[in-house]
Amino acid sequence: MVPGTLRLLAARIVLKVHENRQSLSGQVEHCCQEYLLSTLDRRLLTELATGALRWSHRLDAVLAQLLNKPLRKRDQDLYCLLKIGLYQLQYTRIPAHAAVNETVAACRPLGKVWAERMVNAVLRNAQRQESTLEAKLEHQQKVSYPGWLYRAIRTHWGSHAAAIFATSNQRPDLVLRVDTSRIGREQVIDQLAERGLAAQAVAGVASALRLHKAVPPATLPGFAEGLLSVQDAGAQLAAPWLTPSSGQRVLDACAAPGGKTAHIAQLQPGCKITAIDLSDERLQRVRENLQRIGYHKAEVFCADATQPDSWWSGNPYDRILLDAPCSGSGVIRRHPDIKILRQPQDIGMLAESQKTLLHALWPLLKSGGKMLYVTCSLLPEENQLQITDFLNYFPDAKYHLPNGIGLDTGHGRQLLPGIHATDGFFYACLEKL
Repeated sequence: MVPGTLRLLAARIVLKVHENRQSLSGQVEHCCQEYLLSTLDRRLLTELATGALRWSHRLDAVLAQLLNKPLRKRDQDLYCLLKIGLYQLQYTRIPAHAAVNETVAACRPLGKVWAERMVNAVLRNAQRQESTLEAKLEHQQKVSYPGWLYRAIRTHWGSHAAAIFATSNQRPDLVLRVDTSRIGREQVIDQLAERGLAAQAVAGVASALRLHKAVPPATLPGFAEGLLSVQDAGAQLAAPWLTPSSGQRVLDACAAPGGKTAHIAQLQPGCKITAIDLSDERLQRVRENLQRIGYHKAEVFCADATQPDSWWSGNPYDRILLDAPCSGSGVIRRHPDIKILRQPQDIGMLAESQKTLLHALWPLLKSGGKMLYVTCSLLPEENQLQITDFLNYFPDAKYHLPNGIGLDTGHGRQLLPGIHATDGFFYACLEKL
């Protein structure tokens, strides 16, 4: 591979996230397939692009001190390359000389040989002036959050904010869901230990195991058979808090990628699951997840949950899981591009979309049935305020506080990164009278 190629590819991914509003995971996958990257190169590319986006706001603040003047709009590819170089120096174990040399070398395939001296000088100055540069950063820049989201988290979560910021900037551990109906969690821990993989149970989540070493999930014993699945511990609460029973009709209204759907099937294989989503492409992941665990009874099809007249038979459901589209502010640890892609004006639109979904799906629930509302958000507008508004509108709705981990918000349980051993999730259980 031509020197500097991986740094250049990482810089292009970062640029596409910033300018084209494209997702990090999708761009990494596209890049790996297009260039037929090896496992090692794929790992490094992912680390560079992910890290540069995780610390993007902080790197911007440092580069503002190092550059004599802002780069031209047509040189934003160079600017992203500088972020890749700076990230390597400050957050990785890559030797400084290798980080600088490879980043400088990326200027050539970029077609900007003239910039080699500038890139080299900026990165060398970053090394020499590290302590001085750090001292001039404000707290918001140090934790690398956009101002609007930084202020919202500080306002809503006060003394918990520091832990949320710190945890959300960490590399995420690999969390597994164990099919405890077929194998014990302790047995899985022993099997993983035999392979040199240390795993520990997650408190408060009966099916969750945490691995501190990242490994390809498909190589784990029992993964192909569906005994193990990748799913954050917070997301693993959805199926048990939904409390499905054998023979019940269960609707997963925004099912993709299917982790919660599969967990419902494992927890209660006798229920009748309908899984829908707006994206037929993403529904393929649902089908794959269900096939891997050996559950073949689900009805899976593409549909708009806000328009049930176009697909609902009229037969009410006993249980509805609404894992609503949201800001994703609770899962930034796994998706750092959310800091870039999400904008303050999005929150009102998302809240309106969530309200539409709740109002559209409530008539599909039978009397005595339960709806579980879930988001991976930390923002009250999408969470407890949404449920408060719902309860005021529907007199036949009764709120239940799920028993377990999380903070009682009055109308729902909130899980917080750094406070609980999970990503940030919100849960509210609603019973129809």
